[in-house]
Amino acid sequence: MTTLTLTPGAVTLDNLADIYWNEASVQLDPASHPAIERAHARIAKAVAGTDAVYGVNTGFGKLASVKIASKDTATLQRNLILSHCCGVGPAIPRRHARLLMALKLLSLGRGASGVRLEVVTLIEDMLTKGVTPVIPAQGSVGASGDLAPLAHMAAVMMGHGEAEYLGKTRPGADALAAAGLEPVVLGPKEGLALINGTQFSTAFALAGLFGAWRAAHSALITSALSTDAIMGSTAPLQPEIHALRGHLGQIQAGETMRALLEGSQIRDSHIVDDARVQDPYCIRCQPQVTGAAMDVLRMTARTLEIEANAATDNPLVLIEADLIVSGGNFHAEPVGFAADMIALAIAEIGAIAQRRVALIVDPVLSFNLPPFLTPNPGLNSGYMIAEVTTAALMSENKHLANPCVTDSTPTSANQEDHVSMAAHGARRLGAMNENLARILGVELLCAAQGIDFRAPLATSATLQRVVARVRQEVATLGEDRYLAPDLERAAVMIASGDIVNAAGIDMPELIA
Repeated sequence: MTTLTLTPGAVTLDNLADIYWNEASVQLDPASHPAIERAHARIAKAVAGTDAVYGVNTGFGKLASVKIASKDTATLQRNLILSHCCGVGPAIPRRHARLLMALKLLSLGRGASGVRLEVVTLIEDMLTKGVTPVIPAQGSVGASGDLAPLAHMAAVMMGHGEAEYLGKTRPGADALAAAGLEPVVLGPKEGLALINGTQFSTAFALAGLFGAWRAAHSALITSALSTDAIMGSTAPLQPEIHALRGHLGQIQAGETMRALLEGSQIRDSHIVDDARVQDPYCIRCQPQVTGAAMDVLRMTARTLEIEANAATDNPLVLIEADLIVSGGNFHAEPVGFAADMIALAIAEIGAIAQRRVALIVDPVLSFNLPPFLTPNPGLNSGYMIAEVTTAALMSENKHLANPCVTDSTPTSANQEDHVSMAAHGARRLGAMNENLARILGVELLCAAQGIDFRAPLATSATLQRVVARVRQEVATLGEDRYLAPDLERAAVMIASGDIVNAAGIDMPELIA
């Protein structure tokens, strides 16, 4: 297993993608250790003093005015974690949990949280040895930190809760012991440092971003296939058109589609004397729509890269100023906005793809392809209901794309009276990406079927590789058959990036 050495404050999206997709283990650059130790020493000084310091020798939230005796500070942290383990719902996927843990390491590594190195090392060891806390998906409102889900992570570190280890879910203490690890007894401020923060929301937003970017690449390929299948025009891909507008995503989308269609015999066959003047928008405006979505995803990428490198717990130890200060970096408003923007991009990539599916199965619009792409229409229905499925998924994504960040509700006896709702705003992106992969998967099958009907004319060599990869998984549709497995195989090819790999050309980078 790969181990990445991460420098807090300087981690890249490529690093985070490696952790997410490949479940890479991580450790903090040892150069970050002195700052961590200095912050811990400052907390120790506060514990020995008489001044009230939030979360160190006081209660939490509305109970911040309650002073805690020095002898009870360890119990305070234990009680904090156990009382905040109020997550409900299904456990989050392992790769999300591992990304969350890596993000928490990065936040602690900024040297503003006051934890001991022992706490940092335990998270590193859990990632290396594969001890993954079981974290329920629901319970965070995305402010005052992702309290409930992060508490379930911290509970395992204390030997409570549940964790997955070697494919089995077991009590936290047993999972640690089986991996040769010891639970930690949390000291002053350490429990609060672990559960204050935006790491749950940010992990899910990053997962949504990575999935959406992969889908955008796939959409460029499926749209190019659809363009050739319906004998659409490549004139709207002329580079000067996109340069005159100037948006990077649009320029790159047009450039990528031109490369995908280069050398198509199908295209060459109807350049002259084609009675059609213009194609419908779902063909003609693909660079403008998916290109715009790519630009939106890039904006969110920058936000999330900053957030991944941020110190987001409370209070924060400001070494240079010799202060421990209560602030609000735990409020996940930037992540909430980013999640809502990603949702819009996912919905729009799917919306225009669904219209291409509708076009390609419609004999009025598909330029002489058979109805519903079946060689014997009437007796057979072909891809008729597959298109209906894409309409259902598109509509579901439209509803899911409604903003979450505007839906604040007061909590904790009105102490936490404005919250971000970033957690479920980010969590919904997974379902949206699954829907999008299925929409694009149906388009992939329909476009490949349309290309088959254009024989002996061939599409470009690049797109022929894509069709050949599809045919390794899904045969050309002749007589009607049980289609659900075909649709699922196609969706997997989209979500895994398989068809992007099959195309074998350079695709736009997330960070331009």
